[in-house]
Amino acid sequence: MLLPQIKEPNDLKSLSVDELVSLSGEIRQFLIEKLSYTGGHLAPNLGVVELTVALHYCYNSPKDKMIYDVGHQSYVHKILTGRKDRFDTLRKYKGMSGFVKRNESEHDVWEAGHSSTSLSAAMGMAYARDLKGEDNKVIAIIGDGALTGGMAFEALNHIGHEQKKMMVILNDNEMSIAPNVGAMHNYLSKIRSDRHYLKAKDEVEFLLNKIPAIGGRLAKSAGWLKDSFKYMMVPGVLFEELGFTYLGPVDGHDLPKLIETFKQADNVNGPVLVHAVTTKGKGYKPAEADSVKWHGISPYKIESGQVLKSVGNPMYTDIFGKTLIELAKQDDRIVAVTPAMPGGSGLIPFSKEFPDRMVDVGIAEQHAATMCASLAMEGLKPVFAVYSTFMQRAYDQIVHDICRHNANVMIAIDRAGFVGPDGETHQGVYDVAFLRHIPNIVVMMPKDENELRHMMKTALEYNDGPIAYRYPRLNVVGVPMDEELKTIPIGTWETLRQGENYSIIAAGPMIQVAEEAAETLKREGMQVSIVNARFFKPLDRELLLELAQKDMKMIVLEEACEAGSLGSSILEFFSQEGMHEAKVHLMGIPDLFVEHGSVKEQREEVGLTAEAVCDEMRKLKLQYTYDLPKTSLPS
Repeated sequence: MLLPQIKEPNDLKSLSVDELVSLSGEIRQFLIEKLSYTGGHLAPNLGVVELTVALHYCYNSPKDKMIYDVGHQSYVHKILTGRKDRFDTLRKYKGMSGFVKRNESEHDVWEAGHSSTSLSAAMGMAYARDLKGEDNKVIAIIGDGALTGGMAFEALNHIGHEQKKMMVILNDNEMSIAPNVGAMHNYLSKIRSDRHYLKAKDEVEFLLNKIPAIGGRLAKSAGWLKDSFKYMMVPGVLFEELGFTYLGPVDGHDLPKLIETFKQADNVNGPVLVHAVTTKGKGYKPAEADSVKWHGISPYKIESGQVLKSVGNPMYTDIFGKTLIELAKQDDRIVAVTPAMPGGSGLIPFSKEFPDRMVDVGIAEQHAATMCASLAMEGLKPVFAVYSTFMQRAYDQIVHDICRHNANVMIAIDRAGFVGPDGETHQGVYDVAFLRHIPNIVVMMPKDENELRHMMKTALEYNDGPIAYRYPRLNVVGVPMDEELKTIPIGTWETLRQGENYSIIAAGPMIQVAEEAAETLKREGMQVSIVNARFFKPLDRELLLELAQKDMKMIVLEEACEAGSLGSSILEFFSQEGMHEAKVHLMGIPDLFVEHGSVKEQREEVGLTAEAVCDEMRKLKLQYTYDLPKTSLPS
């Protein structure tokens, strides 16, 4: 066994290439075994085993900078950099992150949970290296799916212009999370399949070098000949034209070939793109057969590949997908648009039912948002289905193209609130704050799955501009479902429980937390009202005025950042009304990034639990019941 001997990357240097091949097999088996207990990103990591081993064998981390795009394919990197013994804590509270994490290791030089950032980061590190007069290597590893992101092309353009010495490894597995789409995907497919070019190119260079005495110089000086040949046959001409030396495609599971290619790349004084073709899920048949399902997976049985999911209610995502089909059967104007997340957004059934009305634009949130704006202007009813954390990448387009045009786009915001093991890069807790201050938009959130269905109907019937409904990454409550969908009057809240003196204003999953707290307080003699603040914008002005006039002490309970979200909007409302004596206390997420763990643990960390609500209510009761009169100080 070689793997127990690997404590740091330098331990690889003493191994033979044959031993590196054996080590790769051990790493692959280690991942399959460990992730069967913890879950995690299995398929992406099985696909980069040899690639990562070759990188750490050829280069000297952390001096040489290895930058992983997204970072969910960094498990092998973590194994080789001394974190093998922490894999039992993967994606668990206070345990090892499922992404690259700078505070975990000096070898983690760049962290990201969103795609297409690695090339810009690499350019910055190469630029800094040269300004400081250092000699380290800079290597960015980016997938073909991430290469569809516009930011990646911005960086490619700049890197090619500056001609900094660096290497970009294109990890081409034909997949991101879902199957890749678009012209770049088709272009790379042609490169992968054009073996004739590779053979002919090698033969021409071999023959040139064989000419006695002048062969080597001729091979160097005959750039015009090789360029002409390249334009006739080379599939990598796009990257060459951008200013890169293109090497590949190379088998990303052939360790000797990878090592040889990296040595070739080191001889180039400028940017090099190494095109490595890999198989997502390599070495584990269930993951190879369905790399979409095994991209991010729950614990499973190794022998059968059976996923060990607890039995429970469906997810909110499932309810969204089914309801959208129901609505689309009634209204042929509906078009679903998603940025590379058809499976995660619950749209696979919709795509089968309405293939012509389903658009997957690839990893391109900005493009998706603007396209939805134009679809709406042409009289269609676009549904922009996007995760909260990815929607923030399209902020400018939401402001400039959707809201400024008052385009009637329906934004379906999945993963709103805490997201559990994916952690801080994926938390959906900022969208309320960055949406509610934009003119024209309506923002709402349901208390349960039945209300989600009615909100979807409301959004479809709404014709006065953009409207968003957000829902969590949770199993639904399990309430009875109304057969007939109805519209909800815009900006209206509902009182779910009548109380005296004290009120909890909440939305979404926090309604269940409020109900639990109210039951506990009821046993202590406190009758607390609960308001379902299902519209973040506009607010229910009449109900807020009524609460203030009754001198209600209000707690605003929300699973969103406290700064700028629902609580802030309520405080702003009372300030604008001149009602400065309104008693409003905020319970949201404080000014910090909440790391990975279960949703329960994340809520406990920031005090969004029934117990915390009860404690806050008891404090309010003491504060407002036993306020002592001010006394004069003794003379």
